[in-house]
Amino acid sequence: MRVVHADFGAPETGVTTETIVRVSSAVAPLHAEPKASSEQVSQSVAGHLATILETREGWRRLRLGDGYEGWMHEGYLERRELGATEASAWKASARYSLGCSVLDSVSGMERSLPLGARVAHEATIVAGAVLDAQEVRRRFPPVGIEICATAARWFESTSYQWGGITPWGADCSGMVQAVFNLHGVALPRDARQQAELGTELTLLADAWKPGDLLFFSDRTDGRITHVAIAAPEHTLIHVAIGRGGFSVEHLDGPMDPYAVALMGRLRTARRVIAP
Repeated sequence: MRVVHADFGAPETGVTTETIVRVSSAVAPLHAEPKASSEQVSQSVAGHLATILETREGWRRLRLGDGYEGWMHEGYLERRELGATEASAWKASARYSLGCSVLDSVSGMERSLPLGARVAHEATIVAGAVLDAQEVRRRFPPVGIEICATAARWFESTSYQWGGITPWGADCSGMVQAVFNLHGVALPRDARQQAELGTELTLLADAWKPGDLLFFSDRTDGRITHVAIAAPEHTLIHVAIGRGGFSVEHLDGPMDPYAVALMGRLRTARRVIAP
């Protein structure tokens, strides 16, 4: 799902040279087409940078930091574009939101920002927490059991949202990408892309370690459509439309019909971090 290949013809305002822009809204939808009614294919969050590929009547075709491309309305973006030097300086200095509220320097009002947003070093934090890059690496190491704990802590009450990437609403691969990214492991956006990484494991639960990724398909051609994280004590954690959002599935003992059907669709297991 989600990779945008559509060719919408020549832009009415012309193709830009590649320039960088910063997301201003707390959560900004990325669309398949330059219209609000089109499919949300992914999201970005405040403070993240994107490359402008094309401009059309208030819309920008962007390449996000993970390489994903789609259309975003200019209302979600800062008006001022950034040069390469300024963009590099921002990435080096901006802090990471763990779910915080900041005081808007223009309106004087509080703004809530989701997990993963980037916050100016000088921003006034009203509630919640922000960390600099060094502290993020210290508190969120690339360790499987820690990755499981982060997913459970931050996404426990998350509702399912197609294209979502935050605890305010996420899909399966969006949650996985966000959690692994916090732990310093960059993953592509889609489950089928994530399934191409790492080392293949057997489909026996005894072979899995916390932090391994499990991939499922509900298609006759076997194309991957869902991802979950293997967790301790023969459980898996995921965000699933069949559960309405975040769920922990217990694989030992009797399973309910949903879990039985899910495990029947398991296609591959992958290890993307060192055990």
